[in-house]
Amino acid sequence: MMRKKRRSSADGAAQDSANKSKKSRAAKSKGPPPAETVENVFNSFVREAGVALKQDGAANEIVVDQVVFQRKIQRQLRKSPRYPGVLQEFITGLESYIEEPERFKNCLLPCVPHLSDEGDSSSVSSFHESLLRMLLRIEILQTLIINTLFEKLPEFMFDSTGDGGLNIPRVIINQLKWLDRVIDSKELATKLMQLVSVAPVEIQCDIITSLPEILEDSQHNDIARELNSLLRENTQLTVPILDALTSLNLSASLLVEVRGAVMATLAAVQLEDLHVVVKFILHSISSSDAYEVVYELHEKLDLEACILPPVLQASHSRSKSKATVARSCTTPAAGSSQDSMTLVLDGIKSAVRFQKTISEAWLKVIENVIEVEDHKVIDVLVLFILHSTNANHSRRGAERVLKAKVKTGQIQEALLQKTFKSYSQVLRGYFPSILALAQSLLRLPDPCMPSFGGHMYRHSFSAFDSYCQQEVVGTLVTHVCSGMGREVDTALELLCGLVADKPSEMALYAVFVKGILDYMDNLTPQQIRRLFHLLSRLAFGQQQQGTHIQDDMHIVIRKQLSSMVPKYKRIGIIGAVMVVGSMGERGTEVENSQGGTLPKETYRQVTALLELVRSCSESSPEAAALYYDELANLILTSTLDPMVQDWIGKSVLEDFQEDFVVDLGPGISGSFPFPAHLLYNLDEDESQGSIVINLLPLLASDAQNKREVWDRSEKQPDKRVSPLCLSPFFRLLRLCEEKQHHGDLEEIDALLGCPLILTEMGVIDKVESLSKAEREFLCTLLFHAINWFREVVNAFCKQKDTEMKGKVMTRIQNITYLQTLLERVLEASPGYVPPLANFDVESTEGFAVPSGAAPLKKAKKGSTKKSKNPGTSSSDCSFHEERTQAEETQQEQPDKEKEKEKEKEKEGQHGLSLGAYRLFFRELDIEVLSVLQCGLLSRSLLDSSKVREEVLLGPAELVFLLEDMLRKLEFSLTATHARRPPFLKGRTDRSVGFSHLQQKSPQDIASYCVQLLPTICSHLENCHNHFQAVLSENDGVVDGPATDMQEHQLLSSAYQLLLQVLNAALSWYGFSQPGQRGLLKNALGVLAGRLKEGDTELTLEQLVKHSFQYLLNFRSTMPSLNTALCLSQLLSTVIERGGNSAAYREQMVSLARCFLCQKWVKANGERERGNKFNEGLQTLLSIYLENTDDVLKAVEEIAGEGIPELVNVAKDESSTTWPNLNRQTLLVFYKGLIAELEKAVRKIPPGKSNDSFEVQSEKLLTWNLAVRDFHILVNLVKVFDSRPVLNVSLKYGRLFLESFLKLGMPLLDHSFKKHKEDVRSLLKTIQLSTRQLHHMCGHSKIRQDTSLTSHVPALKKSLEQFVYRVKAMLMLNNCQEAFWMGNLKNRDLKGEEIISQRTQESEDEEEEEGSEVPQDHSEDEDQESDSEGNRRSNRADDEDQDKDVIEDSD
Repeated sequence: MMRKKRRSSADGAAQDSANKSKKSRAAKSKGPPPAETVENVFNSFVREAGVALKQDGAANEIVVDQVVFQRKIQRQLRKSPRYPGVLQEFITGLESYIEEPERFKNCLLPCVPHLSDEGDSSSVSSFHESLLRMLLRIEILQTLIINTLFEKLPEFMFDSTGDGGLNIPRVIINQLKWLDRVIDSKELATKLMQLVSVAPVEIQCDIITSLPEILEDSQHNDIARELNSLLRENTQLTVPILDALTSLNLSASLLVEVRGAVMATLAAVQLEDLHVVVKFILHSISSSDAYEVVYELHEKLDLEACILPPVLQASHSRSKSKATVARSCTTPAAGSSQDSMTLVLDGIKSAVRFQKTISEAWLKVIENVIEVEDHKVIDVLVLFILHSTNANHSRRGAERVLKAKVKTGQIQEALLQKTFKSYSQVLRGYFPSILALAQSLLRLPDPCMPSFGGHMYRHSFSAFDSYCQQEVVGTLVTHVCSGMGREVDTALELLCGLVADKPSEMALYAVFVKGILDYMDNLTPQQIRRLFHLLSRLAFGQQQQGTHIQDDMHIVIRKQLSSMVPKYKRIGIIGAVMVVGSMGERGTEVENSQGGTLPKETYRQVTALLELVRSCSESSPEAAALYYDELANLILTSTLDPMVQDWIGKSVLEDFQEDFVVDLGPGISGSFPFPAHLLYNLDEDESQGSIVINLLPLLASDAQNKREVWDRSEKQPDKRVSPLCLSPFFRLLRLCEEKQHHGDLEEIDALLGCPLILTEMGVIDKVESLSKAEREFLCTLLFHAINWFREVVNAFCKQKDTEMKGKVMTRIQNITYLQTLLERVLEASPGYVPPLANFDVESTEGFAVPSGAAPLKKAKKGSTKKSKNPGTSSSDCSFHEERTQAEETQQEQPDKEKEKEKEKEKEGQHGLSLGAYRLFFRELDIEVLSVLQCGLLSRSLLDSSKVREEVLLGPAELVFLLEDMLRKLEFSLTATHARRPPFLKGRTDRSVGFSHLQQKSPQDIASYCVQLLPTICSHLENCHNHFQAVLSENDGVVDGPATDMQEHQLLSSAYQLLLQVLNAALSWYGFSQPGQRGLLKNALGVLAGRLKEGDTELTLEQLVKHSFQYLLNFRSTMPSLNTALCLSQLLSTVIERGGNSAAYREQMVSLARCFLCQKWVKANGERERGNKFNEGLQTLLSIYLENTDDVLKAVEEIAGEGIPELVNVAKDESSTTWPNLNRQTLLVFYKGLIAELEKAVRKIPPGKSNDSFEVQSEKLLTWNLAVRDFHILVNLVKVFDSRPVLNVSLKYGRLFLESFLKLGMPLLDHSFKKHKEDVRSLLKTIQLSTRQLHHMCGHSKIRQDTSLTSHVPALKKSLEQFVYRVKAMLMLNNCQEAFWMGNLKNRDLKGEEIISQRTQESEDEEEEEGSEVPQDHSEDEDQESDSEGNRRSNRADDEDQDKDVIEDSD
C-alpha cells in the first residue's frame, strides 16, 4: 500500500513539475535545464530501451519487441535517482527532440524493425506502433505526453497536410485511440472538447468521430450531453456527432433526450447528411416508443423540399436510352441528391427489415393519416420499401394499407405522379415491388383500384429504362390474356394509352402485344375491337413506328375474313375496320395525292380492304350487318380522310336506296304470308315523291331464299338483301350524312315519317289460329319494325325543328305500341328465336330465350327480383328461381290458394317480359334521353285544314325511356364486381346492347345525367301531383272507383323508375373522387334548388340537407311499397354523398317505420303480395332496424307484440300494430328480426378484467335484453312451426350462440362475483332458449328434412361448447362444485318425448331436471348449477341415448 501511495505521489509530483515547467517556459522566468543533459536523458533512455532515433526522414528503428521497450523505459525511469524529477526531464527532452517537424513526424509514424547484418529481423515483431504511442502506453508518462501532443497540435491545425501529404492532426488524434488504459479520462475528455471548440471543421469531425475509441465507457454519458449541446449549436457537425453517438453506450433517458435534439434539427439538415440523421433516429428506437418516434419523423421529414433540379431531370430523360452516357453527364449536385435520397431510403429499409416494430409503426402512422393533403411522398416510398422487404408481414401490411388508402381516396394519382416525377431514379430500385402492387390492384373489383394500378404502370413505363418498359408491357399482356373482364378492359385501355402517348417506345414491344392475337377466344367483341385498335395504331399509325408487324396484321385479318366460322369472320371484320381507321385517318400534312391528304397507295389499300370485307360478308346477313355497324362506329369515333369518307358515303347512299326503299305506288304486288298494308305514315299529305320501307316483301323474300338454300345446300347463294341489314345500314347512312353535312339530315329526313310495308295488326287478335311458321313470321316482322323505329329515333332525336320533334315522339309511341303487340305474339310462340339486332355478340347460345308462356312468367319473376321494379318489362332477367323462396313467401297457403294467387297475377299483367329479348333490340343512343325534356309538343300536318294535334309524352313512353336510362346508368355508373368466367363458358355477356354506350366514359355519362336532372325532377313532381290528386279525390285511398288501372300502373312504374334513376346517378363511384366534387355539387344543387332557390353558394353539407328535405316531401304519395323502398334507398345515397349520417338517422327511422306501418294496396283494392313485395319489405325492415337507436328494443317490440297478434286472427288478416305483418309475410319479419339481432350482439364489446362496475352492469343489461329477445324469437317456433321458420331459427340460433360464447362469456368470467344475480338471470333465460333449440334438432330428425338437418351438427356442437364454457367460467370463479350434469331427453316441438331404443331402456332412471344440488352453496350458485345441469344434458343425451351428434357429423 505504501509503495502504491508513493507511486501516486510521484505521478502527482511529475504532473506538478510538468505544470511548473510549462509555466516557466511561458513566462521565461527560468531557463530550461541544459539542453545536452535533457536531450541526453531522452535519447539515452530510448536508445537503451531498444529504439534508434533516425535523422533525415528515415523511420525510427526498433530492435526489441514494443512490450519489452515499454518495460525498459518504465524501469529506467523508476530506478533513476532523480525520480520523479526525471519524468519532466524525459518529457523536456522529448519536446526538444520533436521541435523539428521532421523528427515529430517520425515519432508519429510506426517504427520499423532493425535489420541485422544478415538481413534477418525475425526476432522482432513485423508491426510496431509509433514511438509516441508506445510511450503513451506507459502510465507514468501518459498524461505528460498527452499534454505535449495537445500543445503541438495547434501548430498544424491550419496546415493539416504537410509536404508529404500527411494529416498531422489526424495522426495525433489516432495516437490516443484504443489505449489499454486512460489515466485521467475525464480530463482528456475536457481537453478534447476544448480543442473541438476552437479547431477547424475538418479537425472537429476527426476528433468527434474518434471520441468513442478514445474515452472509457464511464465518460460516454457526459460526452454525449456535450455533443448534444454542440449539435444544437452547429449543424455542420451533424454527421460526425451522430456517428459518435451511435457508438456511445448511452442510458435510455439520455438517448431519448439526444434523439429529441436530433429530431429538432431535422429540418435544417443538409440533404447529403439526411441519411445519417434518419438512420440514427430509426436505430435508436425501442419497441415502446416506436410509434411516437416514427410519427414525429414522418411529420418533420419533408422530402418535397429535396426535389431534383431540372438538369437532373433532363439528363435522366436521356438516360432511358443511354443509361451510361447519362450517368456520366449528370451534374454532381443532381447526382448527389439522387444518391442521398437513395441512402435515406436504404436507411429506412434496413431499419424496417431488421426491426418488426419499426415496420409496424410506419404502417400505423401511414394508416392514421386521414386527410388527403396530409399524405406525403414519403408515404408512397415507405410503402414500396415495406413491400420490397422479405418479411411477409411487411409485404402484406404494405399492400393492405395501400389498398385501403386508394379505396378511400386518401392516396391519389397526383401524389403518385409527384413521387415518380421527383424520385424516378430512386424508385428504380423498387421496380419489382411497384410491378407486384400494380398487378394486385389491377385485379381488384373496386373501380378505383384498377385505375390507380394503371397509373403505376403508366408512370413506370414513362420513368424507367427499357428493361422496365418491357416488363410493364409483358405484364399488361398477361393481364389481357387472363380472361377476367374488368382486368382485360383496364389492361387494354392502358396499352392504348401508352400507344397514344409513347408510340416510338411502344413500337419496340409491338411483338409482345401481337401475341395477344393467339388468345382472342377469351376476349369479348368490345375487347377485340380495342386490341385491333392499338395494334393498327402501332402498325399503320402516321409515325409508322411498327411497320414490322404490318404483314402479320394483314395475314391474320385475311385469314379471319375467309373463315366460314361466324366467330372468326366477326373477328376479321372488326380487325379490318380498325385497320381502315388507322390507315385512312386524316393526316396533318398535305401530300401530293388527288387533292387530299392521303397518299394514293394508302388510299388504294384502304378501298381495297373495304371491298374485301364487303365481298367476304355478302353471303352472310349477320356478317354484313356487323360490317355496317363497325363502319358506322368508325365514322362516329374517328376522323377519316375526306376521300375515304366520300367513298363510303356514296356507296352507302346508293345501296340503301336500291335495297330497302321503294316509291309509294297505288298497290303492292306480290305473294306474302299476310296481306300487305302501309302503316305508320307520318307524311300522308305528300301525295307525290313519297317513299316506303319495303319491309314485308323483303322479309318474305328472305324467308323464301332461306328455304331455297335449305333445299340447295350444296350451292352458295348469291348476294341477297336481308331485312336484318336494314337498321345497321340506316345507322351507317345516317352517320355518313351527319359527318358530311355537319349534323344536318335534310337529305334523308323523309325516312323519319315514311311508312312501312307491314300487315294489319288485327291479325294479332287471332294469333292462336295461326300456324307456327306464320306466328314466327309475324314475330320477326314486329322485331324488324321496332328496330327500324329505334334507329329512326336515334337518328332524329337531336333535331331542333318542332315538327321533327313531334315525329320522333310519335315514333316512340309506335315503339311502345308495337312492343305490347309483340308480347302477345311471343306468348303464343314458344321456342321462337328472334333475329339478331346486336351483331357483335359471340353467339345466341348463351342467351336463354323463353320457350313458352309458363317459363316466361318464371323468367319475369327472376327479372323483377333484380330490378326491384314492378312494372318494368325491359329489366335484366334471371331465369332461375329458388324453390325455397317460393315456399318461404307462400308458406301458409294451401296449393289451391297458391293457384288462385297465380291466376290473379295472370289477370293483372302480361306473363312475358321483353327484358329477356334485349339482345334482339337495337341499342338506343344516350342522346335519345333528351326526348325526356319534351313535355307537350305540337306538330303541324301539311294539309289544307291546318289541323293542329297535341303530342304528349305519355306514361308508356315515359316508362320506356326511363327503363332504358336506368339500364344505361346501372351499366356505366354502378360498380360491378369482376367475376371469373365459368368453366363451361355459356354466359350472357353483360355488355351486350351497350356497344355505343361503352364508347363514352362514365364521367361523360354522369355529366349528361346531371344535365337531365331538372327534367327528371319535373317528371317526379308531376307523378307526385298525380297521386296526390288521386288521394284527395278518393279520400286518402288509391283504390277509388274512378281509378284508371292502366294509367295507375304506368305512373307507378314511372314514379319508381324516376327514383331509381336518381339513385343510380347519385351512386356513381366517381363522386367519391376529389376531381368530381364539382359535378356532385352541381347534381345536388339541382335537387336543392327545387326546394330553395337562391344565388348563394352552398356548402356540400347544406346541399345534402336541402336535397334530403326535397326528396323527403315525396313520402306522402308513394303508390307501392317498392316505390317507398326506392325513396328510402335514394335518401340513404344522398346522405352518403357528404352528410352526417347521425343527423339524419332519426328521420330515416321515422320514414321506414311509417312505410312499414302503412297498408299497401293495389289500385284494384287488393293487398300487395308476392316475391317482390316480400323482398322490398325485408329491405325496408333492415333499413328501419339498422338506423334505430335501440335495436334490441325495436326487435322486442315487433317480436313481442306484433307477431303474437297473429295467433288469434284469421289467416288472411294482419297485425293491428304492423299492418304488413301477416302469415304470408311472417317469415320476412322473423328472418329480418333474428338476423339484425345477431348482427347487433356482434357489436357488443367483449368484457375486460379492468372494466368498472358500472361498465360491467351496462354490458350485462345489454346482454340480458339480447338474450330475452332471442328467447322470444325462439319460442315463436312453437306456434309458427313451418319449415322456412325452422330453417331460419336453426341457422341464426347457432350464430347467436357463437357470438355469445365469443363475446358474452368473457363478460361473465369477469363479472360473476360482483353481479351474481344478473348472471343467474341471464343464464336462466338463455337456458330456456337452448333447450328449445335442442327440441328443434330432434324435430328436424323426425321430419328427415335435409334442409333442416344440415344445421343440426353445427348447432349441437355449439350447444356442447356452451356447456363446457360455463363450467370453465365457474371454475375460474372457484365455484366448480356448483356445476352438475343430468340428462335431457329428446323431445319434439310440442314437448313430447322422442322414443328410441336406448331411451326406453333407461326411461325410469333418467330425469330431465337433473340431480340434487349441494346444500352448502348459495342460492345464486344453485340456480347456476340448475341451468348448467340442464344444458349439460345435451351432451349426456347424445352420448347415452342416440349419439345424434356423431351420426349427424358423419
